[in-house]
Amino acid sequence: MAMIDPLFTERCIEALLFAAAEPLSDVDLAKRLPEGADIQAGIAALRLRYEGQGIELVCVANRWRFQTATDLAFLMTEEREEPRRLSKAAQETLAIIAYHQPVTRAEIEAVRGVQASRGTIDVLLELGLVRMRGRRRSPGRPVTFGTTDAFLEHYGLAALSDLPGVTEMKAAGLLEMNLPPGFSVPDPLGLRPGEDEDPLEDGDEAPEFAQDFLGEMEKG
Repeated sequence: MAMIDPLFTERCIEALLFAAAEPLSDVDLAKRLPEGADIQAGIAALRLRYEGQGIELVCVANRWRFQTATDLAFLMTEEREEPRRLSKAAQETLAIIAYHQPVTRAEIEAVRGVQASRGTIDVLLELGLVRMRGRRRSPGRPVTFGTTDAFLEHYGLAALSDLPGVTEMKAAGLLEMNLPPGFSVPDPLGLRPGEDEDPLEDGDEAPEFAQDFLGEMEKG
């Protein structure tokens, strides 16, 4: 049996491990290398050669692979923002605000038939999809809510009048709740503070933002 050049074996193992989509075992390597190749010696030589380099040869579950040196792992860290997905409660609340604005928290609860959790509206405010519009001229002077320009941009709407009608939304499966009579596409001209709504004054505080809104349960 002809002797296999140790350097050739080392180079073959190096090429196979670089090209492999997953770690390779000694058996996997043996299937590719010429008969008689000293795999253990080749692995040992590679580990020594890559010691202290940017990548290193490591054994994982009895299989070999190249990976970034442990002390350089921080270079591979990627920070990115994950888009937040609104909970069903938040989506329903946003729809009610869009179609009924200006609307108070109590009116939102009346439409949904469920007591609104503390964080649902806070999240919509934090994301910039809704805003506090003013105060209703009624006992307690409750805050009214409406949508923002960011809401229009997010959903690709030129104006609130471009919102789909109730029939379209139900056909698309976007409205599953029981809505009261009078639910209709809003008139942009009617979405300004009117006789029953005063603008917010200095000192009106925004609600505290909830940290974990996706998993928050609602009463009812």
